[in-house]
Amino acid sequence: MSHHSEATIRTNVEPVATEVDDLKFRVGQFIQYHNFAFYQDYRTMKELGRGAYGSVIQVEHRISKQQRAIKEIDKAKADKVPGGKSRFIREVDILAKLDHPNILKLYELYEDSFRYYVVSELLTGGELFDYVVSIGHLSETAAARIMEQILSAVSYCHDNHIVHRDLKPENLLLEAPTSSPEDANVKLIDFGTSSLFSSGTQLRQRLGTPYYIAPEVLSMDYNEKCDVWSCGVIMYILLSGYPPFGGKNDEEILAKVRTGRFNFAHAEFKSVSDEAKTLIRKMLVMNTTQRVSAAEALRDPWIQTYRQKARLLPQDNQVLDSLEKLKVFRAETKLKQAVLTFIASQIVADGETKHMKEVFKSIDTDGNGRLSKEELIAAYSQSMPEEEARATVEAVMSKVDADKNGFIDYSEFCLATTSEKVLLSKGNMESAFRMFDKDGSGSITVAELREMLGEDVLAANSVWEELVKQADQNGDGEIDLKEFKDLLISLFV
Repeated sequence: MSHHSEATIRTNVEPVATEVDDLKFRVGQFIQYHNFAFYQDYRTMKELGRGAYGSVIQVEHRISKQQRAIKEIDKAKADKVPGGKSRFIREVDILAKLDHPNILKLYELYEDSFRYYVVSELLTGGELFDYVVSIGHLSETAAARIMEQILSAVSYCHDNHIVHRDLKPENLLLEAPTSSPEDANVKLIDFGTSSLFSSGTQLRQRLGTPYYIAPEVLSMDYNEKCDVWSCGVIMYILLSGYPPFGGKNDEEILAKVRTGRFNFAHAEFKSVSDEAKTLIRKMLVMNTTQRVSAAEALRDPWIQTYRQKARLLPQDNQVLDSLEKLKVFRAETKLKQAVLTFIASQIVADGETKHMKEVFKSIDTDGNGRLSKEELIAAYSQSMPEEEARATVEAVMSKVDADKNGFIDYSEFCLATTSEKVLLSKGNMESAFRMFDKDGSGSITVAELREMLGEDVLAANSVWEELVKQADQNGDGEIDLKEFKDLLISLFV
């Protein structure tokens, strides 16, 4: 994340790049930090709600016209709560690391004397909690669709050594209002109580919400599987409308959680399949060594049956089209790759990449939110010999895996498969240029390029100068609008 507030923790610092080819780019590094109020860059549209620390408002970016949400955090209120400030910093730092279709996307961070402002994508469907309450309970098809999304996000977090610790329907937002529960898309939010963990170490802080908290958290000796318990509680509620551990007050609820005893006595469970109940039992196991992991729950027959029904087939035109785009994608220079990643992550409207989510998920057969070489080989093998598929995937990885982590992440996939007409529209290119050209001088300097591409990209000054040279046709050491457009358009010629 670029321009960290001094309180922010720097983690996984990359070695200093001394060659342009050593540079790695990922979406999180474009999350800018600004020490002024957001009004300079955003227009306020309306208030969406109020939280403990301040309000959430809908805003419009003055240059890109993107609609986003801003969460205001009152510093005085946050400072009164033990760990309030560090909770906020932790949330921003963790969200900056995550790139998953079912996890809230962060854009920017502002700070003035009185408040922090966190800019994220705008989700308009409300809380999953309110949605379930309004319906009563969900069909198995709808519940499986939602659980698959939640478990995919949780499994991805655990793969990245992040435990959420407060999973509940209030922390799952619907992307947009939906008339059919079977079409609901959810995103995981609120990473304020999250923590980084290393395998084999136990966590000790007692955090969470009574209905959803795992019994071992109450004993203050637990690991990431506390999230799986919460998923089991959520699944029980989705299918019945009732919590498995109820009570008149927190003491009663927590006493029941400590016993771990629950049943399927509610009338709603009469029509629920044994497979669904079996999965709930696997998640609500007291002994954490016997409890399934999020990845194992995701592979459960109940989830997989739904996935098979819902997935696009490998020979579907959308899938074939996306695989072809991955194959031909090329960014001959590092600067092109960086600017395209910026446009795809910061400027292209979510609606323009919506259909890609289903294509991505159909290739992501283990559902963990990123594409492995094996998954890509399997997809390409549907339409070519396996040997050719392997060679194709090697070529795709070398071009599309911008952060060199060995996987195609969601944003990398969206970038490579978004049509050039959308990605490089006149408006998008000009918006990107204006955002890079901080002082409005009409050209991008080495310093401005460095600022926009993030301080997490540690590189010698000569590397930044070399990057500018990749677009600088007239040799003045800066990039004007024509040079900027030429750099990008040559990609698709």
